[in-house]
Amino acid sequence: MENKVHKLAVLIDADNSSVHSISSVLEEVAKYGIASVKRVYGDWSSETLKKWREVLLPHAITPVQQFAYTSGKDATDMILIIDAMDLLYGGALDGFCIVSSDSDFTPLASRIRESGLTVYGFGRKQTPDSFKKACDKFISVENLHIDEKEEKQNTDTKVSENSLKTSTIEREKIKQQVDKATLNLIYKAVKDNSDDSGWAYLGSIGTYLSTVKPDFDTRDYGHSKLSGLIKELGIFETKMQGSQMYLRKASFSTFIKLVQKAISENVSQDNWASFKDIIQALKKSDLNIRNYEEAIETIHNGWIETKQEGEVKSARIIRLMP
Repeated sequence: MENKVHKLAVLIDADNSSVHSISSVLEEVAKYGIASVKRVYGDWSSETLKKWREVLLPHAITPVQQFAYTSGKDATDMILIIDAMDLLYGGALDGFCIVSSDSDFTPLASRIRESGLTVYGFGRKQTPDSFKKACDKFISVENLHIDEKEEKQNTDTKVSENSLKTSTIEREKIKQQVDKATLNLIYKAVKDNSDDSGWAYLGSIGTYLSTVKPDFDTRDYGHSKLSGLIKELGIFETKMQGSQMYLRKASFSTFIKLVQKAISENVSQDNWASFKDIIQALKKSDLNIRNYEEAIETIHNGWIETKQEGEVKSARIIRLMP
């Protein structure tokens, strides 16, 4: 049986959204369902929304006019909320995409979710947490711009070498280290979704992270997918079952036992085994370690001994793990 295609309403607050983000936003929306309704709200008699008129027709977005009747009152927010409630009670949709960086839509997002529909939020990274957490998932438009730039550079064969170098520098600036709170959240996700052997399905981890932290996005850390982020962290064992990835928190005692086993299987007559052979053996296991040589050297010298002879590094077992 085919999966149901979700029908979504895309409601855009023109006063608090960037016109340059709309193409990327609609591409992202397509990952979650079909944009059955596409409306953008604002005072179209204002010169500040002039650029929006150029994107309405190409993207089949319906403009909704709302005059600012009173200075200081945001009439645009009101008409968007009224339309959203009308669409909600119509019962023809599966979810809403609210495009705005305004926290005023927090109650709307909460109300829609109370009715059992999914809410996707799109806004700038500095959008208040109240709105982010009111959504089922919040996507930063800055991350969408990153994807757009990379795709353009990958498909344009005439991009100069200097441009590619600039792209690499920009990506490194955007790429951030995973903060302690997020790392602890990943640990908890693995713990709460693991089986008796400690293995947890990556899909369940992703769902857990999005539920607890709606604005969690692997693109904030330089990865398009969660699997790439997990591998780079280098603190989880991973394995594949068909096309599905599983992970569990790496155990140092398990690592020592695997190292000792690799040494035993590759020792020469003098009881020494080369690092090269040991590492090759470890790479066949479920371990996911960025630098095997450094990891081996962190093992206490009461368990294994290492030596360097020229460019060749070797190790031997001193004492077996209990």
